[in-house]
Amino acid sequence: MAWFEARSRILPLLAGLCLLVPLAPAAAILPNPADTVPAQAGQPAQEIDTSSDAGADARIAARIRGIFSELPGLENVVVGARAGVVTLSGTVSETGASARAEAIAARVSGVVTVRNEIERKVSVNDGLDGLTKLKAKVDAVVSMLPLLGAAAALALAVAALGYLIAAPAGVWQRLARNSFLAELIASAIRFVFIVGGLVIALDMLGASALLGAVLGGAGVIGIALGFAMRDTIENYVASLMLSLRQPFRPNDHVVIDSHEGRVIRLTSRATILMTMDGNHLRIPNSAVFKAVILNYTRNPQRQFTFELGVDADDDPTEATRVGVEVLRGLPYVLKEPEPTGRVDQVGDSNIVLRFLAWIDQRETDFYKARSRAIPAVKDALEEAGFALPEPIYRLRFDAGFPLLPQGQGEQASEKPPVAPPRRRRADAGTASDTRPENEVARMVDQERSTPAGEKDLLDPSRPVE
Repeated sequence: MAWFEARSRILPLLAGLCLLVPLAPAAAILPNPADTVPAQAGQPAQEIDTSSDAGADARIAARIRGIFSELPGLENVVVGARAGVVTLSGTVSETGASARAEAIAARVSGVVTVRNEIERKVSVNDGLDGLTKLKAKVDAVVSMLPLLGAAAALALAVAALGYLIAAPAGVWQRLARNSFLAELIASAIRFVFIVGGLVIALDMLGASALLGAVLGGAGVIGIALGFAMRDTIENYVASLMLSLRQPFRPNDHVVIDSHEGRVIRLTSRATILMTMDGNHLRIPNSAVFKAVILNYTRNPQRQFTFELGVDADDDPTEATRVGVEVLRGLPYVLKEPEPTGRVDQVGDSNIVLRFLAWIDQRETDFYKARSRAIPAVKDALEEAGFALPEPIYRLRFDAGFPLLPQGQGEQASEKPPVAPPRRRRADAGTASDTRPENEVARMVDQERSTPAGEKDLLDPSRPVE
């Protein structure tokens, strides 16, 4: 009985010990939260190795000291390590050296954390160190001066060669057959040689990458300037095309859109006209290139027209014949092409006749010939019995409109107005001078004979389109 009672007391005690034994290793396996390195932003938490090595801290400190000794500005940093915690102390002269040293130390294997106690040293010696560095840079530049001089001399020689090739303007004038295009070719040659000299010089200095950056920036700037100076570039291209096409000659009488005058010269920017009243008119070449150009000088023969109206009861065919016979008899009207007449329209109170005749502008002034021909035909029609009626208006009087008193209209009609005697103009159209007016043409010739600051691009040797 005593043994049975002892066993009943021992068994529960053994059972409790069996439950406690597995819990002890489990608690030992679980990590201590204090032993976990806090996670940095964007990085997972790093667990600290529980195994310790007596020489680990010394190796860490030696490794960091070796790295710092190879980096300028960090040679005065003091490194200490204990239990994986690295302590940095000492002084640095540069502003960002402290943060750089901390970042380098944190990357070494086995470092748990870094305690940064580095101070920046600001003293006169540090300023002298900066001057020493500046002196070193100046010495480096001075040592490169011979190479810089050789590169600059070579670039100037290449550019001078380009100017020498582009100098003989007569050669390019004969090749291009156009002064403006020859000047453009010479400018392109000079530009190519200048850029080539710069490329060779930068290649000698080992700065080819700089040239690529400069050319790339120049390309971007060129695109921006192209959009900003679109009108200027368009005007320049129009000047080139006009110098090649030659739509007119000096002193030609032209009408460009609504602008009329005689051509003085064509420059690289504008076409200069002298208006018929003697004023200078500058039209941008971009507008001239796109404009409708009427040239009166290219064909010496020119037709003038005018209209006359005869009574609706008259024979328009006979009136036309009479007018054409008068035009044939005028000395300044050309016999070929011969003058003609036609019925233009039938109005309310008359029939409108249109007469057409040709003159030679080299011998006859257009406006003088027309102003002489109109009264000559008018007098001939009136002498032949044709009436040139005035406009007739039909009046309607509504009911209630006050009329003239009885007999007042008869008294007024008894004294009709007496028409003045008609003056005879038998020699109309023949007696006056019809020679061309050359005042504006003479002023243009005088203007062209005076040296001008802008070069004339009109070439009389080129054909006119």
